[in-house]
Amino acid sequence: MNRHSEPQSPELLRRLLRSKDRMDAASQEDWPVQRLAAVSHVSEAHFARSFKEAFGVPPHRYLLTRRIERAVALLRDSELAITDIAFQTGWRSLGTFGRIFRDITGETPSAVRLRARGEADGLHRVPACIVSAAHRPDLKTAVLEKRRRLAGDINKAPSN
Repeated sequence: MNRHSEPQSPELLRRLLRSKDRMDAASQEDWPVQRLAAVSHVSEAHFARSFKEAFGVPPHRYLLTRRIERAVALLRDSELAITDIAFQTGWRSLGTFGRIFRDITGETPSAVRLRARGEADGLHRVPACIVSAAHRPDLKTAVLEKRRRLAGDINKAPSN
């Protein structure tokens, strides 16, 4: 919501989503506010303010998060050198990549790679369907927890 507590218009949200989709599709590219605002057909100031209102983070932070997510996937799933991963995901400096990676994930890129490989070593004994389920985003935890609580309440004997 903006300062006047009015929701953003559907048209503005569609325009903002267009910019967000472009960043998702090419997060390795440079996406200055000027370029994003042009994609959304709004002024730079309006774009930056509206993007943060709509998605909860400024556009630059959103882009950094996408780059780090891609880097984590490459660290886990490829044999590329960390330097190559940094440059492929849009970083111009290995030092900046490492610092921001640590700030966002709490770990260094090499620690993430080592942990992922360690986890993978023990996975050969686990059925693939279980491994896949374990790696899915945990989006339903609250729903499942609520169901467990309700089931627990239903199964309790009424107290007199």
